Amino acid sequence: MTHHSTLTNRELYRMIHSYAICFGGNASLKIYGTLRCRSGKRMKKANRVFFQSETEAIAEGYRPCAHCMHAAYQRWKLSKKQVE
Repeated sequence: MTHHSTLTNRELYRMIHSYAICFGGNASLKIYGTLRCRSGKRMKKANRVFFQSETEAIAEGYRPCAHCMHAAYQRWKLSKKQVE
């Protein structure tokens, strides 16, 4: 997990284009999604974190975004209902 606040714009650009970063997340809400998500683009830079993979985001305790990752969110939601 990489925090946006620790990266310069140039470093961020390089990491995205080298696929070192593939997903973004909101550290305060524990939600991850695609880098193109409208919801993710509106979050504060201080709350934004980046992941290389979905596996990494899930391991850190994040859930999928309901807007940009609808199918993954539905699977996550269903799995939570089964646990209850």
